[in-house]
Amino acid sequence: MLAAVNNFLKYVDDLVWGVPLIVAILLTGIYLTIRLKGIQITKLPKALKYMFENEESGHGEVTSFGALCTALSATIGTGNIVGVATAIVAGGPGALFWMEIAALFGMATKYSEGLLAIKYRTTDKHGHILGGPFYYIENGMGKKWTWLAKIFAFFGMGVGLFGIGTFTQVNGITSAVGNFFDPNAQHVVHLLGRDYTLAVVISGLILTVCVGLVVIGGLKRIAKVSEIVVPFMAVIYITISLLLLILNAGKIPAAVAEIVSSAFGMRAAAGGALGAIIVAMQKGIARGIFSNEAGLGSAPIAAAAAQTKEPARQGLVTMTGTFIDTIVVCTMTGLSIVITGSWNIGLEGVAVTTNAFQQGLPFAPQISAFLLMMCLVFFAFTTILGWDYYSERCLAYLSGSNKTALKIFRWLYIAAVFIGPYFTVSAVWVIADIFNALMAIPNLIALLSLSGVVVAETQSYLKRMNLTRVK
Repeated sequence: MLAAVNNFLKYVDDLVWGVPLIVAILLTGIYLTIRLKGIQITKLPKALKYMFENEESGHGEVTSFGALCTALSATIGTGNIVGVATAIVAGGPGALFWMEIAALFGMATKYSEGLLAIKYRTTDKHGHILGGPFYYIENGMGKKWTWLAKIFAFFGMGVGLFGIGTFTQVNGITSAVGNFFDPNAQHVVHLLGRDYTLAVVISGLILTVCVGLVVIGGLKRIAKVSEIVVPFMAVIYITISLLLLILNAGKIPAAVAEIVSSAFGMRAAAGGALGAIIVAMQKGIARGIFSNEAGLGSAPIAAAAAQTKEPARQGLVTMTGTFIDTIVVCTMTGLSIVITGSWNIGLEGVAVTTNAFQQGLPFAPQISAFLLMMCLVFFAFTTILGWDYYSERCLAYLSGSNKTALKIFRWLYIAAVFIGPYFTVSAVWVIADIFNALMAIPNLIALLSLSGVVVAETQSYLKRMNLTRVK
């Protein structure tokens, strides 16, 4: 029965994450990059500067930095540590190359999402600011497209409840804790027909309680926690990864060559090059979207709450999320895995990255494993919080901000966190991929339809900023 379910999920995953969607995501990013004249490259320094310069006169519920941290809390998670590993194991080192390509063009996509989120956001009767793809679909494309907005909201809620928000993050946390405290599974309990270590069960219970305490507080508490935890843990993880790369600098050129050759199937057997390229693209882009969420439509839900009056300015801040998440963090993880060769020794999930850190760092294996475990725990914890907010906003749109529905959903979300440790790693990631794809489709339609608005708003903003400097 379990094998049949896994086979069905894999069939659906291959169907929705086939060549058409991969091409659609890449072409959307390329199209927006061309129309915006490579804004993700030319304006990146300004965007990084804006990250820390909050607009005091802007209207919103949280600062621009707070909105970015909320978005980063949802993106910097298991995708950066476990997702990169699963992509490379399944698609070879070339998957990292396609992950980077998708991220480069995805920055233009993310910019457009952040801009549209501010331009078409609304305020409800309680004074709460509402925004995201469902509002720029409804208010930008017109009321006749409300059905598309509802489809996005439905799948967005599913991504939070069954995909990125709960199962994958919880599974990543408890697996990491279990591997560290009881790697040989000496202390187990029998649940649901399988054996689980006490470390997995106990960490799952503690995590459920912690998530419940924060989730009940809503956006402002989530943003407050994220503003503290995300920068702190990101700096620690980047520092550790940089140390590993510096100590193994001599191996980087060979690793880069392996990544590029694998990306284009140069090492595949005769006749298998095209198949190798497609697999590398599929796994790399799928995990890249999982990690940075460009094109998914999640980040604009957080961006809409930012204290700003300039849609283009927030678009610039929003696109830095993809740069930090994938171009910086995922690249470091991927290089560490390829350099140490931990991707092709029969490991899966977090064990791949753990092995890379243990081999590449000058610490005792237990210390390296502990450092990675702590980074994963906090990254995944904030992702759980961020996706609770996203999925609640999706439900609020569908239910008309029905308070009873939102309360029930919060308890369902906490329940999903509770059961998350007891799913297999492969099934968890396949379910997440499926929901990601189904959520991305209506958002991509909206981005292409409203690309003219994005270009006009960008040109207006850049022109006004140039005039301001002249004065």
